[in-house]
Amino acid sequence: MNHNYSEELKKLISESLRERPDSYPIQQIFAEFPTTTELMDVSEQQLIKIKGIGMGKARQLTAMLKLAKLLTIPSSQEQVKIRSPKDAFELLEPDFRYSTKEYFTCLFLNTKNCVISKENVSIGSLNAAIVHPREVFRAAIKRCSASLICSHNHPSGDSTPSFEDVELTKRLVKAGEIIGIEVLDHIIIAGNSFVSLKEQGLI
Repeated sequence: MNHNYSEELKKLISESLRERPDSYPIQQIFAEFPTTTELMDVSEQQLIKIKGIGMGKARQLTAMLKLAKLLTIPSSQEQVKIRSPKDAFELLEPDFRYSTKEYFTCLFLNTKNCVISKENVSIGSLNAAIVHPREVFRAAIKRCSASLICSHNHPSGDSTPSFEDVELTKRLVKAGEIIGIEVLDHIIIAGNSFVSLKEQGLI
């Protein structure tokens, strides 16, 4: 069982599915979704592929995880304001800390640059995240965002933007101009370091 999960979370998942912590379905959930980031974005379709988990249990677990997400979104009094790339880095870095895959995550902001929502848009392989502007802006429109900040991690430990990173950013900026939702920055995180494409003059 992966130690990236707290014992309390393991216990809650087991209890919500009415399974023993050492049962096959529970062990498989932790094996196939080894980080909390991956688990929070799991779909019913992914869960029912695990032997012993039917649609009922899959819906139960995804509903619990959605509730957990809603409860962790800051209230209007506690909203985080993004004033600089470092602010965004400090908010995002804990999510990427133990990731072995690339996660493309967006911060959706209101007109005052306060975070409305933080969402994973895509999960890639070890060295590539496949992202389409459609997915990014569908989520942004859903959240009534005024602007957004894109980010993804480089598990390699090197935060240098690749050619593909720069091209993707340009596509997103152009799409944002058409839709009316500004892409403020694209931040690449690797370990304790980050690169802001805005600061690099690449946006």
